[in-house]
Amino acid sequence: MTEIKKRSALDIIQSYTGPAVRIMEVCGTHTHEIFRQGIRQLLPSQVNLISGPGCPVCVTPVGYLDEAVWLALEKKVTLCTFGDLVRVPGSVMSLAGARSKGAHIEIVYSPVDAYEYAKTHRNEQTVFLSVGFETTTPASCLAVQQAKAAGLTNFSILTANKTMPQAYEALKDSADVFLYPGHVDAVMGTKYAEELVKEGVSGVVAGFTAKELLTAFAVILAKFPQGKPFFKNCYPRVVTREGSLVGQAIMKNVMEPCDAEWRGLGVIPLSGLALQEAYAAFDARKKYAVPAIQGHANPACHCGDVLQGKCRPADCPVFGTACTPEHPIGACMVSHEGACSAYYQYGGVLHE
Repeated sequence: MTEIKKRSALDIIQSYTGPAVRIMEVCGTHTHEIFRQGIRQLLPSQVNLISGPGCPVCVTPVGYLDEAVWLALEKKVTLCTFGDLVRVPGSVMSLAGARSKGAHIEIVYSPVDAYEYAKTHRNEQTVFLSVGFETTTPASCLAVQQAKAAGLTNFSILTANKTMPQAYEALKDSADVFLYPGHVDAVMGTKYAEELVKEGVSGVVAGFTAKELLTAFAVILAKFPQGKPFFKNCYPRVVTREGSLVGQAIMKNVMEPCDAEWRGLGVIPLSGLALQEAYAAFDARKKYAVPAIQGHANPACHCGDVLQGKCRPADCPVFGTACTPEHPIGACMVSHEGACSAYYQYGGVLHE
């Protein structure tokens, strides 16, 4: 960081004359903040920003939505879910569509809210749609632990929890440098990123303020021309090397690694988290014998390519026309962390 201290981050960015560099914004919040704060316009033409798979709703496969719809309509359970999952299209319908057919959908703000709902509505079988990365997974684990301790028999979760390091491995050829998500690393620490450097993967952990993002970009542009893999934590006020040991412990005690399907990326080995056998009674797939469902995304949607960095949202033929936030065809247009949502909201197509 010595060079950053001697020169302003903005000066380093705007005076960059080095080689072209592909930077993947793994986190959807980073994508939105970079747009919102006008940072894209400050970057030199050699910098190519690529949206990545850091939107949990976006990478959740269509089949998961189909499972949730099946539970709501066939098993008549109450689904508790985060709001941005409700309008994500499934193979046949979204959760909003299921609700129009009589499904009971409750919007919650945390997994513990879902546990509390089940606790106060013991006559309803309640399933929480557990979608998220390491940031929100500890809360899902806590909800399950509390339900077990309370002896609740009407609460379970449908897991779609994922872990980021394996995704970086799968996408390491899609970008030159990863802009790592600060909230994930606040839980998991930076040890994994340091290990990835040994495999030739470069990255920088970034915060979310303009100053923090500009500092992260300045570090990347200062180090990338040196031609060596690198890692730097540019969010030290929140992220440490060890991360949250409490959060890591609760995940380790309740869940275990499993293969997981990512929208666009396919199945990535050991990139998911499933409930351990000790908590099988709270696994909705086991409790309700959910059948294997092969989801089918709308072929007009290019969300899968966007999540892999193969195309920009504006390259999708239905972006901004048939697919809008009011009438989404793909998950990336629905979620508040989705790349398509960011491009649409902030006019990204105009700045490319």
